[in-house]
Amino acid sequence: MTQHVTEKDVRDIATYTRIALSDEELPQMTKDLNDIIESLKPITEYDLEGVEPTFHPIGSLSNVMREDVETTSFTQEEALSNAPKQQDGCFLIPAILGGGDQ
Repeated sequence: MTQHVTEKDVRDIATYTRIALSDEELPQMTKDLNDIIESLKPITEYDLEGVEPTFHPIGSLSNVMREDVETTSFTQEEALSNAPKQQDGCFLIPAILGGGDQ
């Protein structure tokens, strides 16, 4: 089997992606990555002469989102009308970082 990536390559990739690999994991990861690359080898056997590259599998995709149009919305009173707790015109929620008594 061809070795596509070396242990140094895998170590560099792990460092770049901030994945901690121990010295014991490095040989297995190198083998796994080489196996994955080797499994993709049949793709290189297709005749792609004259095939234009595409950047999206659907082809010429256009923006399907509607225009961002400003419309009337809830008033502050309507938005707060079902709030279990409110204070000074705002939603009052329990503190999640500590230091609060709510």
